[in-house]
Amino acid sequence: MAKILIILPQTEFDPTEVALPWRVWSEAGHDVCFATETGKPASCDPVTLTGEGLPLLAGSLRCRLEGEAAYATMIAAPRYEQLQTWASARAADFAALHFPGGHGPGMRPYCESAEVQRLAQEAFAANQPVSAICHGVLPLARAGVLKVRRTTALTHIQEEIAVRLTGKALPGHYRTYPISVEDEVRQRIFPGGKFERGPLLPRYSGSKAPNAGFVVQDGNYLSARWPGDAWTLALRLLELL
Repeated sequence: MAKILIILPQTEFDPTEVALPWRVWSEAGHDVCFATETGKPASCDPVTLTGEGLPLLAGSLRCRLEGEAAYATMIAAPRYEQLQTWASARAADFAALHFPGGHGPGMRPYCESAEVQRLAQEAFAANQPVSAICHGVLPLARAGVLKVRRTTALTHIQEEIAVRLTGKALPGHYRTYPISVEDEVRQRIFPGGKFERGPLLPRYSGSKAPNAGFVVQDGNYLSARWPGDAWTLALRLLELL
């Protein structure tokens, strides 16, 4: 059994990008732990979880039933109440680290945190397995650990679709920063790193299609783009462990 740390944004994280990896790793017998900014339980993005407020054409942005069920089970688990703070956590105490993403301004403290970036630097310096998805790639890029790496993240196209579909009903909810995640990651890994967008039409992974997601591997570093990649990403981390 290995200990895996999920570094959680305090608010507005994507429930699928946390709960499906938690389920995969827990069912494989690993001890999945959590760290938040305050040391108190975090709250996911309620719009993504319930779909409330999403326009009709943006219904695909809602968490799927498998992710919703995993999230409900996860937040009832004892480990979800036994939290560390970002500042108190040390990468060396864990076999692997996971950096999930999310939506909107609530993600900014996580993406900008020196402590979250420190955890990334510690893990990369020790060549520990690290997985990151969606906005979770941003703190790694800002920490400087991806400058010679292959990576993916939420793509510009994916982000723009979400922003345009929800712009009138939920202005700013799916726009965390003025520039897209892909554009910033590309800037920060230039010139030594390489950004990979993956298939234009993504597939959704889950228990019935476990390998349908797109994952980029560079040594012990794994990255993915959106909730549909989360199950495959979790399986790939199991292989590294």
